[in-house]
Amino acid sequence: MDYGIATFMTDKSIRPDDLARMVEERGFESLSFAEHTHIPASRRTPFPGGGDLPEQYWRAYDPFVALTAAAMVTTRLKLWTGICLVIEHDPIVLAKQVASLDTISNGRFMFGIGGGWNAEEMANHGTEFRKRWRVLRERILAMKAIWTKEEAEFHGRYVNFDKIWSYPKPVHKPHPPIFMGGEGPTTFDRVIEFCDGWVPGQTVRDLDARPNLGEKIATLKRRAKEAGRDPESISVTVFGARQDRAWLARAEHMGATRALFTIGVPFAGRDEVEANLDRLAGLVSK
Repeated sequence: MDYGIATFMTDKSIRPDDLARMVEERGFESLSFAEHTHIPASRRTPFPGGGDLPEQYWRAYDPFVALTAAAMVTTRLKLWTGICLVIEHDPIVLAKQVASLDTISNGRFMFGIGGGWNAEEMANHGTEFRKRWRVLRERILAMKAIWTKEEAEFHGRYVNFDKIWSYPKPVHKPHPPIFMGGEGPTTFDRVIEFCDGWVPGQTVRDLDARPNLGEKIATLKRRAKEAGRDPESISVTVFGARQDRAWLARAEHMGATRALFTIGVPFAGRDEVEANLDRLAGLVSK
């Protein structure tokens, strides 16, 4: 099992480069930054976590800028978007951002993606909530074409362009690994068609839920094999992992290959962040 850190980086937090140094120094495999371009002031869409929406949701840095700062001061640390709201980006521009960060970091970028939950936020970017998964699919497929072809073109319902030139190409070949977040009824369809890994949500909170995490991973692997993919090529990352050795051991036994711990960086001081990281490093090193 690999272990990493996931958080929001904000204008009130410690700097992303400082955090990245701390995380790499303590031997963690990866670091993930969340994304929200903004939060509509209407607040019509309820927060899935319940209660008031935490302030970091509208104070988050652009993850690609923050991850570039992290890349510049580290050499081994893998760098995630956790998650990138693909439906809020132009796919040609986003393909350039991903390829640029992967190149600058010498192939350390990992592309966590999702559809998002805030209907008004995505509407401000021109995506209707009920169409978000169809839009995401076409944008990812178009981006794959851009990353892997000298003259890329794509013709779909939501993305349409004739042959283009776009560089740099990613250092990762054929492209950085793509991880789909969520547990909807069609999530595995997307994972199998155009992703390299799955990031579950609800079953991480309760490993004993039915179906449990192990059963879902087994289903994903079986469906991948039936679709002609190597089941072992699809990894599973538990996001928001419980800070408990027994829980982590169970998740690994069920088939998880990576655990990301969420920590309260957004408004914490350096001493508090270092203490949290030291505690987590001790947890996973024994």
